[in-house]
Amino acid sequence: MEALRSIGATSVPVVAVGDKWVFGQSLDDVAKLTGIEYAAKAQLSPEQLVEKLDLILAAAQRYLCQFPADKLDTNVRGRKRTYRNLGYHIFRLQEAFLEVATGAEGMVIRELLNREAPAEMATAPQIAAYGDQVRKSVRDWWEGLEDKSCQGPVETYYGTHSLHDVLERFTWHSGQHVRQLMMLLREDFGTEPDRPLSDDDLAGLPLPEKVWDD
Repeated sequence: MEALRSIGATSVPVVAVGDKWVFGQSLDDVAKLTGIEYAAKAQLSPEQLVEKLDLILAAAQRYLCQFPADKLDTNVRGRKRTYRNLGYHIFRLQEAFLEVATGAEGMVIRELLNREAPAEMATAPQIAAYGDQVRKSVRDWWEGLEDKSCQGPVETYYGTHSLHDVLERFTWHSGQHVRQLMMLLREDFGTEPDRPLSDDDLAGLPLPEKVWDD
């Protein structure tokens, strides 16, 4: 990290060429820096992303309530995150997005995203109810948004990006965790997810190939 700090980088992943560097989260920036040809996939419109996001959050509400209540505070596959906090995180991501998009917070930072579920959200139904609040907040934000092109700049811990790009990243981030919930229900609990999301439901999102990193 000391070498990264010496060139001005504050977090990882970073790609550096000499004394020039970019955050690894943006493949466009990496391609420009390295000169590697990169054909970016067509991006869903902001309106399509908002629609996908609501589908994803509704699915998260269903799946979280399918996990055994006595397992919610168990770490997921030995990771330092419980099922309860994983479920909460899916909705917290979007609340954090709204805080930045509406100006309540000035910048997307990891601390905004990685908060743990508060004590009053001890059960799956309580977290699902929080999900209802977040879904409504997203709908209200979108309906009241004047510039629906979402081209304005947003400061993040991985650089400055358009609101459109940040919305896309937060949408697929929650989508990836919902894929994980489906996998965990099937593989670890022998439970078929209630109305599982299909590939078509998630089409157009730049999701990782793997659902879970071993």
